Amino acid sequence: MSLVHHLSALQVIVPLLSAPLIVLLRPPGLAWAAATATSLMAFAIAIGLAIGVSNGNNFAYEMGSWPAPYGITLGVDAFSAILLLITTGASSFALVGGKRSIDSQVEASRQPLFYSAWLLLLAGLVGIVVATDAFNIFVFMEISSLASYVLIAGGPDRRALPAVFKYLIMGTIGATFYLIGVGLIYMMTGTLNLADMAVRIQDVSDQSPILVAAGFITIGLALKAAVFPLHLWLPNAYTHAPHAVTVFLAACATKVALYVLIRFDFIVFQPNLAGHALQFAYFLMPLALLAIVVASAAALFEPNLKRLLAYSSVAQIGYISLGASLVSKGGLTASVLHIFNHSLAKGALFLSVACLAMGFSSTRLEALAGAGRTMPWTMAAFTIAGLSLIGVPGTAGFISKWYLISAVLNEGALGVGLAAVIVVSSLMAAVYIWKVIEVAYFQLPHDGSTAVREAPIELLAVTGLAALANIYFGLFSDVPVSLSSDAAQLLLGVTP
Repeated sequence: MSLVHHLSALQVIVPLLSAPLIVLLRPPGLAWAAATATSLMAFAIAIGLAIGVSNGNNFAYEMGSWPAPYGITLGVDAFSAILLLITTGASSFALVGGKRSIDSQVEASRQPLFYSAWLLLLAGLVGIVVATDAFNIFVFMEISSLASYVLIAGGPDRRALPAVFKYLIMGTIGATFYLIGVGLIYMMTGTLNLADMAVRIQDVSDQSPILVAAGFITIGLALKAAVFPLHLWLPNAYTHAPHAVTVFLAACATKVALYVLIRFDFIVFQPNLAGHALQFAYFLMPLALLAIVVASAAALFEPNLKRLLAYSSVAQIGYISLGASLVSKGGLTASVLHIFNHSLAKGALFLSVACLAMGFSSTRLEALAGAGRTMPWTMAAFTIAGLSLIGVPGTAGFISKWYLISAVLNEGALGVGLAAVIVVSSLMAAVYIWKVIEVAYFQLPHDGSTAVREAPIELLAVTGLAALANIYFGLFSDVPVSLSSDAAQLLLGVTP
């Protein structure tokens, strides 16, 4: 049996087993090096899995050689390969570039525990993605949630504590709703494996508990994914977390919850519940439109840069939800593609914020006056990532928005209205990104800020690489588009 066969299991095992060992590495620099090496190894495994999936292979690993549905199976296909890439990539970029940022925000004595929690978060997120049964998804969901609470509260900003408490309450409610739904399905089908569940639901005579389960699971995962209006935990959590943690979470945490929501609904519910596709669209589409408009409007008037970008994330989740709500191949392709492209843009933006925080005492916009002169490379990276967020041609963000507009225009008169909302919200994004650029490039530096210099070279290099990735995948988009199209075909292949 070749090593390739074990990659889907190693994707989880490597960070999960490394986490407790890092607690024993008392020198902070050694703990960082071990965590970074582990994350890079997980990233390399994700790349190997993505290459294998691109070549037409799907990976399934039976733990203990027990076949599904009796045993636990870890699987990777086109949809999960994209999520593994962005999750492990975001973790690696944040760790490689964020050492000095973490050193400035986390006490040295607590850093081994901090990096251990980081790897538990990584293991939880990738575990959710590769798990093929509903209960193990819940287990990994709880691992990632508990670790994220620790990481958000790990910085010096005491305002993170009430933010974490709100996140904990909302996350617990979401997980409880999800578990109630899974329990109802298990009561009716006697299985937890998603594929087996989809088959056995067809034999259930009374579909009422399944419909109730669908409601519980959808709302629970929508809470985890910060789907509007269940997003209230997200702005404060992103704003007050350590900057490196925000990079990691903003790039992938809500995307993983959306992944579970989409996969569960399209594989288990839509093929078996009459009219559920229409119910799914009626539930998700209005919320997606509200998220796109309301969150973009909130970002227009937000004076704190991290909070502004957090509201922008809520709006971008709206784009992803809108594509899924079309229940079409074009819509799902755009949705999965925007998961990838938004992760690139938002990761680069929050890396730029981490750079700015190394030179300025605050991330409020008025404090960043003249940053384009004192930190020109950082602001260049921010501008490129901002253009991708807006959807300017030549950037990754344009590709997914183009696919989304093409998908909605296939919906007739309704599609014209949806396309108008997308265009208007993109213009709103241009306005709030311009607010930052105007302060940075067209206002004079405050007294004392003229001595500000660029961020440490490792953080600046990672930020620049992330920004350039937005251009690269805007010009050469074949790989993410191909994986996204395959993921959409896979999801729709089990629906009528």
